[in-house]
Amino acid sequence: MMLITCPFCGARDENEFRCADEGHIIRPEPYTDVSAEQWADYLFYRDNPKGLIVERWHHQHGCGLWFNVVRDTVTHEIKAIYEMTEPKPDLEAL
Repeated sequence: MMLITCPFCGARDENEFRCADEGHIIRPEPYTDVSAEQWADYLFYRDNPKGLIVERWHHQHGCGLWFNVVRDTVTHEIKAIYEMTEPKPDLEAL
């Protein structure tokens, strides 16, 4: 069981949260000029590294707010938690 620290509510059990995918994915624009390949890449393809990854999390059974988590996919250790409006940290420095 993981203990996740919501930046708004504090430390809570992982069952209150939902991991919603890789963080910092940018929707391709302009929408009228996006090819089918670009759209499919945006919708379906994500990195799956062995090591650190940035994920979007939702405090579903708490405040209902979204935030980013830097998590090690091997150990599940959380290295950083930050609000959606904050820039992605340097993963090399963590």
